[in-house]
Amino acid sequence: MHLPPDVVCVGETMAVLSPPTATPLDRQTHLALTVGGAESNVACTLAALGHRAAWVGRVGADPLGRRVLADLAARGVDISSAETDTDRPTGVYFKDPGEEGTGTYYYRRDSAATAMSTALTALPLLENARILHLTGITAALSDTCAELVEAVVLHRKVPGPLISFDVNHRPALWRTDAAPALLTLARAADLVFVGRDEAETLWNTGTADEIRALIPGPTLVVKDASHGATVYEGEGVTGDETRTSTPYVPQEPTAFVPAPAARVVERVGAGDAFAAGYLAAHLESRAPADALRLGHLAAAATLATRADVPPPLTRTTLDDHLALDDAAWSALTL
Repeated sequence: MHLPPDVVCVGETMAVLSPPTATPLDRQTHLALTVGGAESNVACTLAALGHRAAWVGRVGADPLGRRVLADLAARGVDISSAETDTDRPTGVYFKDPGEEGTGTYYYRRDSAATAMSTALTALPLLENARILHLTGITAALSDTCAELVEAVVLHRKVPGPLISFDVNHRPALWRTDAAPALLTLARAADLVFVGRDEAETLWNTGTADEIRALIPGPTLVVKDASHGATVYEGEGVTGDETRTSTPYVPQEPTAFVPAPAARVVERVGAGDAFAAGYLAAHLESRAPADALRLGHLAAAATLATRADVPPPLTRTTLDDHLALDDAAWSALTL
């Protein structure tokens, strides 16, 4: 019997052309062809952690699209509901290493993924999942992509699954002001991931508590880079319901977990790995602090590589780290 996925991730996955070293792109002579996209990165990491994960999106009927599908399938991700477009190409992005970190150059305008629409909400795969995971990236790709995200997050056209939403602000993709659109989506989701720095850019918030005051209803996970992550437990499913009918009462964080010291080779994909680790712990009914820990561990594994997803994760080692007391965790170096 084929079991439904634990998590379905919806969004664009691209071919990635990545230098093998830290030398900037304009001085490279060779590039490696890999695969990456925020939502499929989450799916791949969830599969590596032992959970049933599916990716739903669209690729072109071209060699790059075939590579995307083959790579995701090889990582254990269910691609049975992925679509192939005979008229539009697979998106591509290049990585450009530099002293300030790795830059990214996207070639995804009018890609196959930009034609995603609310028709995807009719897929049985989505309704049968425990969690649907989407990001603000998809909302920025096209009008029909924005309608798809709104249909899932705001209007709950797929009844049943918990709705996970990563703000994932990509300024270069937005043709309009992203701040109100992303805030509306975040407030309507059940579980929200946001970086403290991106929230400051979008909404002029400085602290996790200020972000919580702005997004009072969902379970909210605020990532603060190497400092740590904070979670505030939420009120449950709402969708179109408003959470502003009563005055906001300041809420103490449910948990804060510092990020362990980790080797940083490249930061691309670390936030996706964190989200996957947190979602995996949620599926396993772990405590909120352990969910933050597992998120940190998955992110650290990704930081240590140039790939968009971490190398194979050993559950025995992860469980040993999760069992550490607070003092030992704070002293942990990965």
